[in-house]
Amino acid sequence: MRSNDYDAIVIGAGHNGLVAAAYLARSGARVVVLEARHKVGGTTSTDSPWPEAPEFKVTTYSYVMSLMPEHIINDLRLRQHGYKVFPMGPYYLAFPDGTALTMSGDEEERDSVRYYSKRDADTLPEWRAWMGSIAEVLAPLLLSIPPNLGSKKPGDLMELVKLAWRFKGLDTKRVGDITRLMTMSISDLLDDWFESPQVKAALAVDGIIGTWAGPAEPGTAYVMAHHEIGDAGIGMGSWGYPEGGMGAVADACRRSAESFGAQVRCNARVSRVRTHRGRAVGVALESGEELNAPTVITAVHPAITFLQQLERTELPEDFVSEIERFRSRSGTVKVNLALSELPDFIATPGSEPGEHHGGAIELAHSVDYIERAFQDAREGRPATRPFSDGVIPTVFDKTLCPEGYHIMSLFTQWVPHEFSEEPHRDELDAYADRVIDGYNELAPNFTSSIVHRQVVGPYDMEQEIGLIGGNIFHGELSVDQLFHLRPAPGYADYRTPIKGLYQASSATHAGGGVCGIPAYNCVRQIQRDNKRRRFSRKG
Repeated sequence: MRSNDYDAIVIGAGHNGLVAAAYLARSGARVVVLEARHKVGGTTSTDSPWPEAPEFKVTTYSYVMSLMPEHIINDLRLRQHGYKVFPMGPYYLAFPDGTALTMSGDEEERDSVRYYSKRDADTLPEWRAWMGSIAEVLAPLLLSIPPNLGSKKPGDLMELVKLAWRFKGLDTKRVGDITRLMTMSISDLLDDWFESPQVKAALAVDGIIGTWAGPAEPGTAYVMAHHEIGDAGIGMGSWGYPEGGMGAVADACRRSAESFGAQVRCNARVSRVRTHRGRAVGVALESGEELNAPTVITAVHPAITFLQQLERTELPEDFVSEIERFRSRSGTVKVNLALSELPDFIATPGSEPGEHHGGAIELAHSVDYIERAFQDAREGRPATRPFSDGVIPTVFDKTLCPEGYHIMSLFTQWVPHEFSEEPHRDELDAYADRVIDGYNELAPNFTSSIVHRQVVGPYDMEQEIGLIGGNIFHGELSVDQLFHLRPAPGYADYRTPIKGLYQASSATHAGGGVCGIPAYNCVRQIQRDNKRRRFSRKG
């Protein structure tokens, strides 16, 4: 075999690309991963954004772990390669009236909720149990390869029968619950269960993270469930901070892939997927170098693969149209801060580490507050009072900054989604000021504690790491872009119109969050296809 010949080529060294490479190499394949940037990780990146203070490290884009199944962690021996996660603390919402709500999933949570509503405190266990029953159905579905609905091919019909058989035990009520969850807004769903605006605000957060949709938008109830059913190796529904930041997750995936024999090449931008008679035969790099392989896996946004790295004439016109219509709007802005002390909240005084400092610190006073932020952006202006999901991983992880300091990561929403087309620096800085002012209203030492800040908008996310539109999921998690429709009808099974070319980005089924499931499912599909080909040749 020549040095440029491989069994498989993976485009993109984000976590999905690295997971796919690790699984393929583990099975004995000769694999190379090609990354355009100088480092692996994509959104799973730990960086030093302030040249004058390199001792401060931030998780620039993604910032917490939750959705990666335990079996992927074990299969790839990620813990042996440095994967370590600190369980995250509770959701904490402080309010301008000087009160605060702590959502921790235990008896103390019910006491906190009871301050706002005794009825809601009594309802919470039933809500948790209901969500658990939904997770029992949805979690296995994430690990299913979507069937090609509408196809009359015997193999596709058999896959549909297998999927239906898996859910044979569901009764009418459970089917109804899941249908409502997939189609309802998180606002309407919470109205059915709770009465307190504060409690509803806390539970609405997971329904709008990373979406171009406010809590009143149909489908956001599913987004909430999607964020609730992962485990990251620390328990169902749990979230955690990787030691060393999110870049440590990518590094562990890279070390795993390399331990199985995969090659990982950075500064190796793919300019073209090479094909012959409708089949992938390799790739061409921007440098002019060509690599050969009968299997190519793309782990980058489908708009990059199908609209830039392939000629339109090589693909069915209806497929190209579907990819062009695939929506990747965002409006998210990441604000990373270095702090000289922890926030001293009026509602929970003290700047020494407390339980609330180790959790998700929300800027979300009510569902209406969140909805107004989205409506501002939809009307063409950055939110006047932005929503923010803030975390301080350094309460647990002491590797990210000097002793006595902290890193705070603010995942905020929204600016107009058109901000992905231009930098809008002045407007982003003013927007970030408003986010900081929002926290300072709740913790008056906040603004004065900031020693460094970084503001990352949708334009930066698209230009730096290929997140089209700045969308962290590589495509919106809307009802019309899920399961057998993700990213296009007939091609949700990780295959593409080009034989031998597969897709494993977050734009495929189960994508959204740092989970590795698209890569895991994609490799299963490749192995299934290879078995069929071997059987066919023997026959």
